[in-house]
Amino acid sequence: MLVVVATGCAKKRPAESVAPAEERYPLRGEIVSVNSDRKTLTVSHEAIPGFMPAMTMEFDVADGDLAIAKPGGRIRADLVRTGDDFHLEKIWPDDRVSVSSIAAAAGALRQDTMARGAKAYREVGEEFPDFALYDQDGRVVPAGRFRGRQIMLNFIFTRCPVATMCPAATRRMMAVQQAARAAGVTNLELVSITLDPAFDTPGVLQEYAQVRGIDTGNFSFLTGPEPAIRDLLTQFGVITAFQDGLLKHSLTTLLINERGRIVHRADGSEWLVDEFVEKMRKE
Repeated sequence: MLVVVATGCAKKRPAESVAPAEERYPLRGEIVSVNSDRKTLTVSHEAIPGFMPAMTMEFDVADGDLAIAKPGGRIRADLVRTGDDFHLEKIWPDDRVSVSSIAAAAGALRQDTMARGAKAYREVGEEFPDFALYDQDGRVVPAGRFRGRQIMLNFIFTRCPVATMCPAATRRMMAVQQAARAAGVTNLELVSITLDPAFDTPGVLQEYAQVRGIDTGNFSFLTGPEPAIRDLLTQFGVITAFQDGLLKHSLTTLLINERGRIVHRADGSEWLVDEFVEKMRKE
């Protein structure tokens, strides 16, 4: 009897709450509507084998993805399910023309890098390489779009945690944008290419620019296929490596003249804004 009473009166341990596991599925479909108030996209998507049939659903999305989404646009993304929550991440344009243009340019860049071999690194005085990437609006941007204009170019990534690296480089590019305008330089394009295309989708770059109040009228943030990014890093001499789960990289900032030739290069994040602007005025 004592055992029964003791057992019956024993305090039960509360069940430990377990967070629902995250599940990811590749999704392809067409945007039906952009719902700004709810911060969602309604997407008519293809069947997801082993998970759900083709249907039209409403998904939560990040602010940057919402800002550039357009009804009728085709996308590919990760459908992320956490319990009863469904949202989309890693959203990329998926229309045939854009995908073909990006793939063709990446293939040509790969051939160019291989053909240059040990001389892949482009010195000051050499021409700017050809490429095509997506900008922060999800548009295809070929390098030829910048011909006839001066280009100031660097490489960053949005998750960079080191204040003296990418964040400092972006602040300096913003300062150049203002200083060049004040100095009467009207033919300038600023370009930041991501080092982390697996994370930095067009929507992520859009949000990066929005949060910092960046004027994207002549400042483009570019992303695209990882092989194309690696080839550009090789040709511009940017060193990257993962160490303890963090992306370690060197910093390189270049100035390309109206004729497409590299005229100045600065390594590190301590370059002078006035020095770049003065060189722009002389070109």
